[in-house]
Amino acid sequence: MNRNNFTLVKFLFSFLFLFASTYATLAQDAAEGETLFKNNCAACHSSTDEVLVGPGLKGISERRPIEWIVKWVHNPQAVIASGDKYANDLYNKFNKAAMTPYPNFSEGQIKSIIAYIDASNAAPAAPAAGAAPAGAAAPAAASSGGMMEVLLVGLLVIMVFVLIALLSIVNTLSKLSSGEADSEAPLMQRFAENAKKLAANSAVKTGIIIFALLLGGKATIDAAYGVGIHQGYAPEQPIKFSHKLHAGQYQINCNYCHTGVYEGKGANVPSANICMNCHNAIKRESPEIQKIYQAIEKDEPIQWVRVHNLPDLAYFNHSQHTNVGNLECKNCHGEVEKMEVVEQRSTLTMGWCIDCHRNTDVNAKGNAYYDKLVEVHNKDSKTPLKVQNIGGLECSKCHY
Repeated sequence: MNRNNFTLVKFLFSFLFLFASTYATLAQDAAEGETLFKNNCAACHSSTDEVLVGPGLKGISERRPIEWIVKWVHNPQAVIASGDKYANDLYNKFNKAAMTPYPNFSEGQIKSIIAYIDASNAAPAAPAAGAAPAGAAAPAAASSGGMMEVLLVGLLVIMVFVLIALLSIVNTLSKLSSGEADSEAPLMQRFAENAKKLAANSAVKTGIIIFALLLGGKATIDAAYGVGIHQGYAPEQPIKFSHKLHAGQYQINCNYCHTGVYEGKGANVPSANICMNCHNAIKRESPEIQKIYQAIEKDEPIQWVRVHNLPDLAYFNHSQHTNVGNLECKNCHGEVEKMEVVEQRSTLTMGWCIDCHRNTDVNAKGNAYYDKLVEVHNKDSKTPLKVQNIGGLECSKCHY
């Protein structure tokens, strides 16, 4: 190969490397955005059109410019106060529910979240929460990282074919200029010959091996980060109980069945006698209700399968959050009243909890216990008292 051909091939390899690097960066941004979204946004927003506590975020990058989104994430109340029509319409539509501001998010992190949302919607839509197959430990919605990896590999294959085609053209032009062109050789034959030459090239082999190792390493790291995270878990229960019917249509308060939710460390799994308060007279003939009768006759508890399960090394007190902190159940569990089959909506990771402690205002109004703390805090800070300011980030609060 003469110097001109070598220069062209070198340029093509450089272009291919730059192309792959760009898409690898996009994949990394989407992967980072997925973590940020699930740890901070998923409790109130879906990455699709589904409306949770707030609107679905599919197509957000098309609805609003990035500058507006950054301002909104940093300080939504300031955007509303500025008279922005879109912000005020959104605010009123969702019953003036204030969104938690994230002033510490950089513009790059916000763009990563948007990249994840766009990437997840480019993949086939995941099944709705209520439609999850029974007994399936459903993973979280389609991983943008995996989709981006497939996209990157596909683009790389396309670029290799383009490289082979260009190499064929270069060789043909070279032979034409030297009068050695074999006009009788079929195009596909020349293409195959150049493909073999490219495959035999040691530099190409090395590049493919390195790329495969990087791709495998990234997949391994992504899998390691997912260990112990059961977001999307929706197990089959021994009795097909519909939260959508009971908590949604009939508006039965969570505390009626989960008696410890406001007063105890745990929310408590409902016992059969709670079910019988209604079903000793309602739908007694139902096969599912008959299972309750059978459990009572055998004097055996119903073997409900726990959906949300923190590791033993983590301490969590329901009453501290629901009663003292005045948080709604949906902050952690999502809109259970819309779920036919209950699933774990949030990641429940340590990072997810810490981010909540960093961004949640302490419910100090009318509680004299916090008066002195608020007074001391306000001397040095203009921001509201956060959970992190009262020890919410201390290890011993949750691990002891």
